[in-house]
Amino acid sequence: MEYRDYYKVLGIEKSASADDIKKAYRKLAIKYHPDKNPGDKKAEEKFKEINEAYDVLSDPDKRKKYDNLGTNWQQYAQPGGYGQTYQGYNRSGRRPSSDEGMFSDFFESIFGFGDQRRSNMSSRGQDQQAETTISLEEAFYGTTRQVNLGDHKLNLKLKPGIAHGQVLKMREKGAAGRNGGPAGDLYITVNIAAHPRYERKGNDIYSEAPLSVFTAMLGGKEPVTTIDKTLNINIPAGTDSDKTFRLKGLGMPDYNHPEQRGDHYVKMVIEVPKDLTPTEREQLAQMATRRKN
Repeated sequence: MEYRDYYKVLGIEKSASADDIKKAYRKLAIKYHPDKNPGDKKAEEKFKEINEAYDVLSDPDKRKKYDNLGTNWQQYAQPGGYGQTYQGYNRSGRRPSSDEGMFSDFFESIFGFGDQRRSNMSSRGQDQQAETTISLEEAFYGTTRQVNLGDHKLNLKLKPGIAHGQVLKMREKGAAGRNGGPAGDLYITVNIAAHPRYERKGNDIYSEAPLSVFTAMLGGKEPVTTIDKTLNINIPAGTDSDKTFRLKGLGMPDYNHPEQRGDHYVKMVIEVPKDLTPTEREQLAQMATRRKN
């Protein structure tokens, strides 16, 4: 049986703080969670290993004992040593059954959790993940969503300005803990559906608007619709097609400071009229001739 370096499992230094341990665990737990790796036995084993390492290093007493034992752990695994177990066997003299396979033989040998102690041991519940999809308008104004988690439902309040792919944490709303242990956390990924008119980049919004050829030539005002209002913008005479105008402060609200907003960029696309009357055609032809001469 090989020594298990729990610090190496979590990718942290031995001097890591409790905060560092928690952050490293959560990052790895999300990566190797069975829900994200269905049918992947290696990921499942890695997930168990991560949880075992976190179980030890997140508990000040266990961590102290683990650090004190170090690589000389085997002398404490002998009968009469700290763990009261030997070579991965529990107090009853047999290896844990598949139902007992929460921890490795190494863990059993160090901490001596036999059948009785294991059944009475409290442990933190597993973190869980969920997803929800909202519209761009809902992301703009903020909204609520009900998240179904098997036998219970949670109401999720989403603030204005939430981003596509943003992950929200609901503390202790994951799987229930064991024997009175705390519940795990729930991580919810928010997806924003594609919009037919607007494209979001950060807190800025991009769109296109039709521009009359006559307004483009002569100048004037043209109506433009943003995500929350319609306004007329000034079009200078001689505006080319694909000219982009910046509408300051008319984009998405900032998630952390909703009173602040990004900008809206609107690209004007000139529309050529298709239903000219004979008189209009003649007038345009005369104008074109004059400009050639």
